[in-house]
Amino acid sequence: MRFFDEVEITVRAGKGGSGAVSFHRAPFAPKGGPDGGKGGRGGSVIIRASSQLFTLEDTSLNRIYRGENGRPGQPNRKSGRAGKDISFRVPVGTLVWDVETDRLITDLTTDKQEYIIAKGGKGGRGNAMFATPTNRTPRRCEPGIDGEELKIRLELKLIADVGLVGKPNAGKSTLLAAMTSAKPNIAEYPFSTLTPALGIVPYGIYQRFIVADIPGLAEGARFGRGLGHRFLKHIERTRLLAFLIEAPEDDYHKAFAQLMEELEGFSEELTNLPRVVLISKSDLCDEEDDTSFPFDLKVSGLTGEGLPELVNLLASKLGLIKEGGR
Repeated sequence: MRFFDEVEITVRAGKGGSGAVSFHRAPFAPKGGPDGGKGGRGGSVIIRASSQLFTLEDTSLNRIYRGENGRPGQPNRKSGRAGKDISFRVPVGTLVWDVETDRLITDLTTDKQEYIIAKGGKGGRGNAMFATPTNRTPRRCEPGIDGEELKIRLELKLIADVGLVGKPNAGKSTLLAAMTSAKPNIAEYPFSTLTPALGIVPYGIYQRFIVADIPGLAEGARFGRGLGHRFLKHIERTRLLAFLIEAPEDDYHKAFAQLMEELEGFSEELTNLPRVVLISKSDLCDEEDDTSFPFDLKVSGLTGEGLPELVNLLASKLGLIKEGGR
C-alpha cells in the first residue's frame, strides 16, 4: 500500500464579483441617482491541520481546490454575495511549498491550525461609488479581481516524541504494537514495514507520548537504498531517538555505528538528538552476547520483557527534554 507523504495540488481562489451599474427608479424619483452595489469577494482556499489524519491520501484524491466566485453587485447599493471559502484537511506536520519558487509557505505543526493558502479576489465597485459633484450619473463600474492561484507541494514530516531507529526486521513494529494500540504490519522478513506508523503510549495520570516506527535503515539508506531518504525525513521532528539493536548480534558496537553513520549521512543534526539504546528481541539473547556494549535496556516486544522499564525511561527522558536537559 502506498504511503502518501508528498502531493502536488493546485489551489485557485474565487474571483470577485463585478460591480453593478444601476440607477434608482421609483414613482417619486423617476430619475434617481446611481445605486449600483459592489461585487462580493471571491472565496478563499484554506488549509487546516488535523491530528486525525496521518497521510496525505485524502488530499491526493482531489488535485484542484477552488473557492467560489463572488456574485455581482445589485441595485439599491446592495453588495453581491461573497463566494464560499473552501477548506481541506492535512495531517499535523505538513509543510506547504510553492512549486514555482520552491519557497516554504507555511509549516502546520499544531492541531486545527489554519492557513489561507489562496485569497479570494476583491469585488468590483458599483457605479454608486463613482458619483461626484461633476458626474452625478456615472455609468462606470469595476470588474471583480481574480483570486490567487498557485501550485503547491504538500510534504508530510511526522511529528512524534520518540522515533524508533533500527535495521530492517529489528523488532520495531513488534515493540510499537506491544507498547501502544498501533497495529503496524509485522512479519519475519526485512522491510515488512513499508510505511511509518504512529502509536500513543499512556503513562502516569492523563499523560502520553507518541512513538513513530520508521521503516528499517538498510546499509546505504542515506543514499536512498531501501526506503532511504523518503522515510528518514520522518524522524527529523522527533525529540528522542530509540535505537534498536537486534539480538543476537556478533558485534553490537559495529551495528550501532552503522545506524549512526546512516543518520549522519542524511542529517548530522539527527546524531545530536537525545537517545536511548536498546537491545531488541531480548528473548533471543544468549550468555555469549557482547557485554562490553553500553546500552540502556534489553526489551522484547514478543514477551514483554523490559517494556514497563522502557516506558518509564522514555517518559523520564522526555521530561528532561521539556526542561531543556538531556
